[in-house]
Amino acid sequence: MFVAIDVFGVLPMFISLTDGIPLHRKKRLITQASLTALGISLIFLFSGRILFNFLGITESDFRIAGGILLVVLAVRDMVSVSPMAGRGVNPNDHDDAFNDTVGVVPIGIPLIMGPAALTTILISAEAHGVMITLASLLINLAIVWAVFRKSDLVQKFIGRAGSRAVAKVMALFLAAIGIMMIRMGLKDLFF
Repeated sequence: MFVAIDVFGVLPMFISLTDGIPLHRKKRLITQASLTALGISLIFLFSGRILFNFLGITESDFRIAGGILLVVLAVRDMVSVSPMAGRGVNPNDHDDAFNDTVGVVPIGIPLIMGPAALTTILISAEAHGVMITLASLLINLAIVWAVFRKSDLVQKFIGRAGSRAVAKVMALFLAAIGIMMIRMGLKDLFF
C-alpha cells in the first residue's frame, strides 16, 4: 500500500498543481483531495467484489488489467521529463473552476487514489483482511495529508531534483508490482 499510494512520487505534481494558490485554499484542497481518496477507496474496499460479480470480472482479470495499467503508468512516469507530462493538466491554469475542483480531480483521483492503489486495496483485503487493509489505508492517507500540508518544507528538504528522483524509483517499484500482478493473474487463470 505504501508503494501504491506514492506520496513522494505525487508530491512534485501536487506542488506544480498548487503553485501560486494561496495557503488557505491549498489547505482546503489538501483536505478535499484526502477525503475524496478516502471515499473512493472505502467504496472500492466494501463494494469492489459486488461490482466484480455484477460485471462478471474475476480477480485474475482485474489483476492482469491492473498490472498492465500499472506498468504503462510506471513506464510513462519513468520516461517523462516533466512530472505533469501526459496527464492532460496545465499546471499554470489556476482559474477559479480549476482551483475548486483540483482537489477532487486530479489530486484525489487519480494521483492519490489511482489504479495502483485501488488494485492493491482489493488484493490486500483478500490476502490480509478488511481491517488490516483499512488500517493501512488510513495510515497511508494520513501520511499523504501530512506530507501535502508540509509540502513546502518537504520540497526545501529534498529539493525538486530529490523529489523527482524518488518519483522515478517509485515508478520502478510500481512497474515491478504491475509485472507481479500480471504474473499472478495469469498463474491463477491457467494453473
